[in-house]
Amino acid sequence: MNYTVGNSRSLPMHSPDLNSTAPWKQRFRAQRILWAQLAAAQPQRGLVCTNRLGIHQLYAWNLATNELTQLTEHPAGKSQGSIAADGRFVYYLDDQQGNEIGHHVRVPFAGGEPQDITPTLPPYASASFSENQAGTRLGLIAADTSGFQVYLINQLEQDQLDRPILLWRSPALCGRLTFSHDGEIVVVATTERSGTRAFSLIAWNTTSGDRMAEWYENDTSIRPVCFSPRPGDQRLLVMSDRSGFNRPWLWDLSTGEQTALPLGQVQGELSVWDWSAAGDRLLLCELHQACYRLYTYDLSAQQLQPLQHPSGTLSSGQFLGDEEILLTVSNAAKPSHLIAFNPVTNETQSLLAVGTAPSCAPWRSVSFPSSDGVEIQAWLALPDAADAPVPTIVHAHGGPSSVTTETFAASAQVWLDHGFAWMSVNYRGSTTFGGEFERSIWGRLGELEVEDLVAARSWLVEQHIAQADAILLTGGSYGGYLTLQTLGKYPDLWAGGMAEVAIADWFLMYEDQAETLRGAQRSLFGGTPQEKPEVHRAASPITYAAQVKAPILVIQGRNDTRCPARQMQAYEAKLKELGKAIEVHWFEAGHLMGNNEQSIEHQELKLRFADRVLQRQSK
Repeated sequence: MNYTVGNSRSLPMHSPDLNSTAPWKQRFRAQRILWAQLAAAQPQRGLVCTNRLGIHQLYAWNLATNELTQLTEHPAGKSQGSIAADGRFVYYLDDQQGNEIGHHVRVPFAGGEPQDITPTLPPYASASFSENQAGTRLGLIAADTSGFQVYLINQLEQDQLDRPILLWRSPALCGRLTFSHDGEIVVVATTERSGTRAFSLIAWNTTSGDRMAEWYENDTSIRPVCFSPRPGDQRLLVMSDRSGFNRPWLWDLSTGEQTALPLGQVQGELSVWDWSAAGDRLLLCELHQACYRLYTYDLSAQQLQPLQHPSGTLSSGQFLGDEEILLTVSNAAKPSHLIAFNPVTNETQSLLAVGTAPSCAPWRSVSFPSSDGVEIQAWLALPDAADAPVPTIVHAHGGPSSVTTETFAASAQVWLDHGFAWMSVNYRGSTTFGGEFERSIWGRLGELEVEDLVAARSWLVEQHIAQADAILLTGGSYGGYLTLQTLGKYPDLWAGGMAEVAIADWFLMYEDQAETLRGAQRSLFGGTPQEKPEVHRAASPITYAAQVKAPILVIQGRNDTRCPARQMQAYEAKLKELGKAIEVHWFEAGHLMGNNEQSIEHQELKLRFADRVLQRQSK
């Protein structure tokens, strides 16, 4: 595709509203609940992640009193953790300033000092943590420069923990691990057999340490979900993409039998969110072309029941007793919040009320062909009373194995407040559009995704939505990478680019990142940078530094172990050496940002940057 910028007159964006009470700042500060989890054997206790005090932290939730007890006070926030089956402890990775390297710890449900559960191990990144429902064993996957290690920890009497026991180590990427109810079986997902992003499963007897079984299929990725909640039942729920979409199977470890669940009417990617305590029902979430739909599945009757639930993005769900379902819901107009949903009456009850936010513009789903004819879906939002064409933001989500869905996004609405159109593109590599769509970028990163972003720009101009000379790219993490890659490969198309916690050099990235991410990089590229130098070079934005024309703003964390600092420092130095316009803002945190005020500060930087860029364009 050979596009050039048109000669349309550039209309200035609205002057940045930096007032402390600006509506866009109120949206960033709006209280929201990211997710909730109930203790499997004690459902009157739960764990919630919320920003009620301005930074996302973990809170113990007493459902009987509806009270929250703050458990973490990390300066960079803490957005990942789990609650024990009996609800007595909460577990999370204790790291330094968000660098995602440290030790797993546990905190009593009532609060208190965290206890290191692996004090004899060196610091590690961790891909997975799990506990069996009987509460007798813990398991974790620790990653360091030597690879991935699976450790088991026996829980002794009087809340004492045994020392970690090494079960297995592998240089290959390892994903989730899960235990049978009694803890006698553990299953781990690994890419050891495939060498790509496709996982296979290995099962061990935890007492003897012997391998029991393996499930591997060529060109198929298989991931564990959970074992049956019933004692003595050795059936494991797994997800397989054999059909092109993720579908649930049952693997009976006592017999070796593998059975696909008959789900004829489902079209998109499926996730199993819960297995009822009685063992008779599953809660399924379908995500098809970036839209959610929930089902319950009766295992005995083999019957799928669609639910008439609220629309929007659903970030977590769990059976709440026999009659209700606990859901975390958000949409373009309302921040993420908790509801109890009755699938029989379709009634909802709000739980743990969150704050309100200023009104938001609606999103709509659009699609267009990419350079090779493949249909690409995107979300589009337009400013109020705008005379099209207008300045426009083209957004790329992170991942790449992720997807943009209709959700409350303060970072999108702020642009609409300032007269921009906004589009988020579900480029190839995104989930929910089928296995072929997701896998098409493997081994050739930064090619098809870039074509899809360029096609989005072309469609926006053709539809008279976007001013051809006032289109800016933005994204975070992998989306930040695509921002830089696209600015270098198609330099004449963009007024500017804004990249957060981004990737600029896959070679230096591999040298400095946490081992969990090294494994992911090897699986995406099909080898290390030394083994696949040409594809890593072609995929690195620094390769195209000399071609960059548009000004760039980068916002990068100094403690980031996913997208480390040195590779961005090299990119900044290279562009400045070439006389290119680049600004890099460094902040003292890691990859995940859960601080409202920090997010506002970063958004102010982007507003000021966009204003300067378009002011120069208009002159």
